[in-house]
Order: sequence, then C-alpha cells, then structure tokens
Amino acid sequence: MDCLLIEGGSRLNGDVEVPSAKNAALPLLCLSLLTEEPVHFTNIPDVADMRSMLRLLKGLGVERLSSGALQCAKIASVVAPYEEVKKMRASILVLGPLLARAGAAEVSLPGGCAIGERPVDIHLKGLQAMGATIDLEGGYIKARCKKLKGCKFVMHFPSVTGTINLVSAAVFAEGETVLENCAREPEVAEVCDALIKMGAKITGHGSSTIKITGVNSLKGMTWQIQPDRIQLLTYLGAGAITGGSIRCFPYRANAMNAVLQSFREMGCEVVEGANDVRLTAPSGKLKSIQIETAPFPGFPTDAQAQFMACLTVASPAGAPSMITEKVFENRFGHVGELRRMGAQIQVKGNMAVIEGVEKLSAAHVMASDLRASASLVLAGLAAEGKTKVSRVYHLDRGYEKLEEKLNAVGAKVRREKE
Repeated sequence: MDCLLIEGGSRLNGDVEVPSAKNAALPLLCLSLLTEEPVHFTNIPDVADMRSMLRLLKGLGVERLSSGALQCAKIASVVAPYEEVKKMRASILVLGPLLARAGAAEVSLPGGCAIGERPVDIHLKGLQAMGATIDLEGGYIKARCKKLKGCKFVMHFPSVTGTINLVSAAVFAEGETVLENCAREPEVAEVCDALIKMGAKITGHGSSTIKITGVNSLKGMTWQIQPDRIQLLTYLGAGAITGGSIRCFPYRANAMNAVLQSFREMGCEVVEGANDVRLTAPSGKLKSIQIETAPFPGFPTDAQAQFMACLTVASPAGAPSMITEKVFENRFGHVGELRRMGAQIQVKGNMAVIEGVEKLSAAHVMASDLRASASLVLAGLAAEGKTKVSRVYHLDRGYEKLEEKLNAVGAKVRREKE
C-alpha cells in the first residue's frame, strides 16, 4: 500500500495544469451505453475511479477501440456486480442508461467514500415515476420496464447523480419528462450538453428545471471533458496554506465562484483570466472565515476538507473559523488527523470550529476518504517536519499525479510503499 512523505515548509510558486474532471468523466463514460456508435473522449483523467468505471462498462458490453473510443454495439449484460460497484458510488450511473436502452438493469447498491448515507431513493422514485418496476433484492437494485414514459418528477434534494441518472433514462422515454429541483452543478450541465450532441432533446440544464423530450436513438460523438474544479481549488489551497502563488489552467469561468470568494475573504488575491486563475497568498496570516456547504452554486462539500486545512493556520489573533457541513452528515473524518498535527478544531454536530495556530507539526496521519486525503496533504505542506499520509489509495481515486504537480511548484513530496 502506498503512502506519501511530505517535507513541509516550502512556499509553493508556479503553474499547475489541471486534469479533466473525474466527476464529469464518470457519468460521461456511462453515455456510451446509450448508443451503438463510438463515443470518443479526448482527455479521460488518469485516476483510479476511471479504471474502475472502464472495467465495469467492459462487463456490460462497452469495448475500448484502438482509437481510444468507447463502443457498445450491444448490451452484453445488465448486471453491475458488487465486486466493481463497491469501489465507487458513481457506479450507480449505469442504472439509467441500462434501463433506457435494454429495459432492464441489476445494479449493486453502491459503495465509495464513507462520508454519509447518500441514499439512492431519488434515483429509484424518479425511475418508478417513468414507469419502471423496481425491487431491492440481495443488495441489488433490480429495475425493469417495457418502455419508459415521460413524467413530471420533483426531487426532494438536488442530487447530482440522481439528476444525471434520470436525465439519462429520460432521453428514450416516450413523450416529455420534466425534472424539478435538479442539481445545477457544472458536471450536470456538461453531461446534458454531451447528450444533446448525441441527438438528445434537452432544455433547462444548468437551472433547477430540466425538460427532456424522448428520442428513438442517439449517435456517437467526440467530447473534451472540462477541467476538474476540485483538483484546481486544491492546488490553489496549496498556494494559500504555504504563503505562495499558484496559477492553474485550464479554468472554466463561473464554475467555482463561491470557492474563489472564500479565498478572497481569507485575504488571498485571486485573479481570473480567460483560461486561467491565479491565487497569491497574503503577506501575513490567512484570515479566519465562515463557510457553509451547499449544492451548486453554493460552497461545494468537496472543498470543505481542503479549506479546513488552510484555516488551521489562519491568524490565531482573529475570531475562530466555522465550517457548517449541510450536504453530508459524516464528512469530518479528517478532523482527528488534523488534530494530530496540532490543529485546534472542535466539532459540534455538523459544525466545526477552527482556532488558527501559528504552525502545524508533522505527524503520521491516515486518510479516511478522497477529499480528506487532500486536506492532509495540504496540512503536510505547511507543517514543520516530515508528514506521512497513509491510505492514499483514496487520493488516487480522484487526483492525477498529485505529487508530481506539487513538486513541480516547489513542494517536497515522495511516494513510497508502506
């Protein structure tokens, strides 16, 4: 099992090229199930979740052509087995496409990071509203339909994967489907744009109401996946916590306004360009701030852990920082490990109160989930001494060549076997 050894204290400066977005790529790859024609993605990110998804899709009948394109000439199986699905929650995204094209799907209840319940009831109730019959048996979602039919469905929460799954199913449904209280994240809008390029009829994506008029078939396409906004903010956070200056590219405007505003409130200078964004840390300490996570366009839950790491070294003379987690009920797994490094954090229900300290101290810490891993790396960059971060397989699920990119801007990070 790999670990990262981080020698802290270096001020990071330079440019970071941001890989394509895992959270966009995963549902985009699943669109290959909706057409017999090749679907080509020019920049699939090189992270563990992509390899897991490609293995899952291969078992369903998706072939990787010599050109790199994905083609599902025929659905070979409608069963997404536990052995693959347990590795990542995004596996649930094959449910809608399989049901739409094959009229059946058997998908194991998903796994992934241990950050909360994350129930799949939105997916199931939405598909039932379209006419699907769904049973839960032996840990599997078993869905059947002769032909999905358009409907009006209101989600009780703007779930990203729920929205994408229901849109993917509705593209072949008879008539019009109206989905309300949809997720508005950029990844949802990108999947809808890709489906439109394949011939789907979709309007309203990017808003809370999406309308889909069913079609009989979809064609292939070529698509370039957007840059990863979560990886991008992590590198900006590395600049902030070390007192440095980081420029990230490519950059998609308006995809992370709440995050950039929070960096500015911490005292950082943030300059947005046409295709890049630069963060320069203040000459003194970062300022304490208050953050409340929320669905897009609010502050993303996937940024909470990285910002908490930065706030551990905010000005000790200021008021304490507060982070309120309103998306997942169990996303403070990194708090105990940050405390091992000298952070002063108190958790009260879904709120964390962070008293800034002068310096963090290196320690042996253990990652509990994907974004927690990133927070521990950021803390290690700022800590005195050598920090060891174990269980970085979590990190490898969503960060491409993290240590290489950090070292290129002045960090001292080494990967080793434990």
